[in-house]
Amino acid sequence: MSDLREAVLGPAPTPTPTAALDVDGLTVAFDTRHGPLTAVDGISYRIERGRTLGVVGESGCGKSVAALAVMGLIDPPGRVSAKSIRLHGSDIGGLAEPVLRALRGNDMAMIFQEPMTALNPVMTVGNQIAEVVSLHTDNGRREAWRRALDLLDQVGIPLPMRRAHEYPHQLSGGMRQRVMIAMALACEPTLLIADEPTTALDVTVQAQILELMLELQEKVGMAIQFISHDLGVISEIADDVMVMYAGNIVEFAPADEIFGTPRHPYTKGLLNTLPRIGARHDRLPAIRGTVPDLANLPSGCAFRDRCPNVTSTCAARKPKLEEATPGHRIACHAPDAP
Repeated sequence: MSDLREAVLGPAPTPTPTAALDVDGLTVAFDTRHGPLTAVDGISYRIERGRTLGVVGESGCGKSVAALAVMGLIDPPGRVSAKSIRLHGSDIGGLAEPVLRALRGNDMAMIFQEPMTALNPVMTVGNQIAEVVSLHTDNGRREAWRRALDLLDQVGIPLPMRRAHEYPHQLSGGMRQRVMIAMALACEPTLLIADEPTTALDVTVQAQILELMLELQEKVGMAIQFISHDLGVISEIADDVMVMYAGNIVEFAPADEIFGTPRHPYTKGLLNTLPRIGARHDRLPAIRGTVPDLANLPSGCAFRDRCPNVTSTCAARKPKLEEATPGHRIACHAPDAP
């Protein structure tokens, strides 16, 4: 596998100005009985080495689909197209599955949202982690097993020797998620895509896992694409934030700007739903309306039926994602309207 990996990416990466991940014009469409449905609509973004991109948005906005497309895990009837998907400067879009398989787990890894469907039910969790280590390193079986035990300990699983001999169904949901995290971190990837990785974990373990990710980021310069509904977690871990709605990026900015001075009405709506210490509410604020059906989007801006700032222009044409201030991009005809 290592020879195949080097044939695509070259030697192990060294610090350069090249982004860890650079996505240009990514579109994901699915053929349905009602015609093609576009789940991700030509999005472009990049993650620099050693930085974390938080990806937020309501369910169905395209967060997970975009991540799966980057990993090469969209199966028919899904169709992926992009100008380029560059990992460490090398275009991996359209590579054959055996080549992508050599990269996955080694140079790039993903923590899936539902561990029970991602883990092999007939293999012990220790063997599953050790298999990842064996496939992508020169370690023998004994060394791979020791590495698996060490990883189980690192992600906070008590009695790792005992748990390593258990099957996924014997573990709690939180423990299964930690096993998935251990597998993803096994080979210290330089790009980690984490899809709701701490949802099933209690606050203490959640903090432990986030700290582990940040430690590895510091150690190997790992870039992280962190998908979450939890804006509190995003505020803690992300350097930059990408807000998605109906398959599009509506705002992209450094995290402190997103949380301090959001520009898009949708971003403001998401942040307004957060409870605040000292504030008293009979009910928490909510964004009016519902997410539109991707098969029947409104004309112009997909958010216009829910937007407090809607104008006639919003129905006439779709807003482009443009830079409002250095490093801060928004797709809105009426940003900052009162």
